[in-house]
Amino acid sequence: MDFKLNNTEINLENKMMRIGDKYMIGSIAACFTTLAFVPQAIKVIKTKDTAGISLEMYIMSVTGVLLWAIHGLRIQDMALIVANSITFVLSLIILVCKIRYK
Repeated sequence: MDFKLNNTEINLENKMMRIGDKYMIGSIAACFTTLAFVPQAIKVIKTKDTAGISLEMYIMSVTGVLLWAIHGLRIQDMALIVANSITFVLSLIILVCKIRYK
């Protein structure tokens, strides 16, 4: 569907495809960055070994992803909300284990 606005032709189908691609790439990136915490969480839960994990880094990480989730809620961005909520839980598990097994 094409239309003109101020003598500029706009193709809505191409525009929507580009918007869809943008969100698809963001969603794939969110999946990878969120799932990256799963192996570490599983390893820490199984072995209780947290010697190689930085307490300060995980405090900052947990705080950062919580703030991203809050930001997602404020702007109503479902990808930010879901990805950062899951990442928050996974990184919080690792942080709690780090504190508990220190």
